[in-house]
Amino acid sequence: MKKVIIIGATSGIGEQLARQMAALNYQVGITGKRQLLLNEIERSNPEKICTSCFDVNDDENLIDNLNELVERLGGLDIFIYSAGIGDVNEELNNVIEQNTIRTNVMSFTNVINWAFYYISNQQHGQIAAITSIAGLRGNNIAPAYNASKSYQINYMEALYRKAYQMKLPINILDVRPGYVDTAMAKGDKLFWVTPVAKAARQIIKGIEQKKSVIYVSSGWRLFAWLFKATPRNIYKKL
Repeated sequence: MKKVIIIGATSGIGEQLARQMAALNYQVGITGKRQLLLNEIERSNPEKICTSCFDVNDDENLIDNLNELVERLGGLDIFIYSAGIGDVNEELNNVIEQNTIRTNVMSFTNVINWAFYYISNQQHGQIAAITSIAGLRGNNIAPAYNASKSYQINYMEALYRKAYQMKLPINILDVRPGYVDTAMAKGDKLFWVTPVAKAARQIIKGIEQKKSVIYVSSGWRLFAWLFKATPRNIYKKL
């Protein structure tokens, strides 16, 4: 029975991953800031799901909380990072920008760095992170969010290269969703919105097939190519 930790599983993609992976006979440890929601998810499958309530921004206790959860699970085979924040910020409010950077860059790095060294030391396992199509270009609507997702994409690629060059038998997966039907999908011009249950199924498939990059849903791969290839002088008008 493979053991999985999902960081940020009280709602959205993380919650669906927890429920579906537990149903598939994975032993799942989930984290989040909202204890009541964690309890509700645990009650849905108490034999397969255990919880740990903590904030990824809690630098002082972060490592102890992660180590304690691994100990309760009895090991770690798959680590999934699904935490993050994203707010529309057309006014460029610096408080919003700094909060986004704090969670999506600094705390992301702390957690993923811990996971990489833990799995590297045991010489087996997988790491997956939910990044975003948004990380491929800058956006005036949510500048720090897009920039932070770009950071995550590049960080995951760096770890993929690092694992390869160190000849480590571990898998690094960058999951790049387009719009998914969760609270994170904000704005009036949403299209190709993927149901969250479908998104979770595709992510689990990508993990089981040990992919390095997947788009959710797969049609976003073509969009991503066009999005990235659009010249800057055209993109600025969109």
